[in-house]
Amino acid sequence: MDPAEVTQGALQAVNEVSLWGLFWQAHFVVKLVMLGLLGASVWSWAIIVDKTLLFMRTRRQMDRFEEVFWSGQSLEELYRSLASRPVSGMAALFVAAMREWKRSFEGGGRAVASLAQRIDKVLDVSIQREVERLESKLLVLATIGSASPFIGLFGTVWGIMTSFRSIAASKNTSLAVVAPGIAEALFATAIGLFAAIPAVIAYNRLQAEAAKAQGRLEGFADEFSAILSRQIDERVAA
Repeated sequence: MDPAEVTQGALQAVNEVSLWGLFWQAHFVVKLVMLGLLGASVWSWAIIVDKTLLFMRTRRQMDRFEEVFWSGQSLEELYRSLASRPVSGMAALFVAAMREWKRSFEGGGRAVASLAQRIDKVLDVSIQREVERLESKLLVLATIGSASPFIGLFGTVWGIMTSFRSIAASKNTSLAVVAPGIAEALFATAIGLFAAIPAVIAYNRLQAEAAKAQGRLEGFADEFSAILSRQIDERVAA
């Protein structure tokens, strides 16, 4: 074959290659891999945006609640203002503990003996529920981040196999024949990395945010438990 023709064919092939063209020219299996990875990327970005907004709201709610809680307002007034509406974060811990407190004293104070232990249990359960709410769907990000590169690699291997079959069928090893198939195969790997990298980064950052929120909840639970325990001792002594 004339080297000039080979060079001209190669240049033509390179000029015709585009991302859209790579997708449409890819094998059916590689197309499925690409579509699956693009869907996973969209899903991960939806989770990232949703969780980022959730953590921002949670931080603001915690800040506002702490400001009100330590402002000197009585616990009864604060409980009445929160008990009638949905709450989350520290407010959920406060309402759950105060509800157990009021139930124990409704019967004339006969169930005060183990009230401190029950309040601690209620606070622990409330913390677990809040952490589960914050960490929900983060496992999806971890799965996408760890699996996407391997799924893209599967598409790459399949595309390279298709390229080798094309070479064998045409008995031509020129760049014009080899380049499109190799480009399609590598495109699948690129999409896999495009889906995985943001998912891994977001998972690590959001997991750190969840750990910070859990630390704040546990710190408030300890302080509030100490306050209620002190009041229990005062009532028992009286």
